[in-house]
Amino acid sequence: MSDPYSQANREWWAQRWIDVLESFGWVRRLARARTYAREGNVLSIDFKGSKVAARVQGTAPDPYKVSLSLDPFEDDQWGYVIESMAQRAIFSAKLLAGEMPQNIEEVFTANGLSLFPFTKFDIHSKCSCPDPANPCKHIGAVYYLLGDRFSEDPFVLFQLRGRTKEQIIEALRQIRSAGSTANGIAETSEDSPDSSIAEPTTALGVPLAIEQFWHYTEQLESSLVVIAPPPTSETVLDVLGPIPFKAEVASEGAIAPSEAPAAMDYLKTVYQAASQQAILAAMDTEGTV
Repeated sequence: MSDPYSQANREWWAQRWIDVLESFGWVRRLARARTYAREGNVLSIDFKGSKVAARVQGTAPDPYKVSLSLDPFEDDQWGYVIESMAQRAIFSAKLLAGEMPQNIEEVFTANGLSLFPFTKFDIHSKCSCPDPANPCKHIGAVYYLLGDRFSEDPFVLFQLRGRTKEQIIEALRQIRSAGSTANGIAETSEDSPDSSIAEPTTALGVPLAIEQFWHYTEQLESSLVVIAPPPTSETVLDVLGPIPFKAEVASEGAIAPSEAPAAMDYLKTVYQAASQQAILAAMDTEGTV
């Protein structure tokens, strides 16, 4: 029977949680706690805001009460973190897909924070059992079960730091919506009662036809045009992930699943080449590439 708490059975962020806890020198206690967790002694885990309340069955007839929490981040700290997340589309895409971006910790460290406990003093726990040591095996069992919760929903880790999944998603949407409005692509409803929205016209006041929307014949002021490479090398391929080739479609002339990595590498070179050519074309004042 395989160990459900082995590294192979956990997502990387859940494994990181356990690695951090075991690095504090609690290996022997956590080994006993792992047995408690594996045998189902943790009867319940509930969240009360950013705090965890659990019931763990020990040797006494009644289960022990365990509480656990981390230091939550302040509102302005979360504001900086979420703004940093919003600047990288792959973070939003992966989190909305239920995955934790591999380098998510960079967002927190860049703002002087640590998503995972930095020292053992960052973890505040208490158990109603008579064991004076902390963590006792009951608290340790809750540590492992929290790792399971992180694997199922990475937002639980954020909740321990003071923000729920709904709060983070809503904040990301607001930032992206504000950015869209600033770029002039805010959407308006066709049924909007606001009659002050004027029909688009040219500089001479002539109504602008939809076919002319992307046409501009005047010379742009050169000082207003800034050409810059993208901030990262990420493309839409990084956001979408591996192409799901099916084995049954691998026929003559088709791409077999074993060839998928090579196909992805080729597409990445195409995207990078296209990006470079676009920058060169934009910087070419003569109008030639």
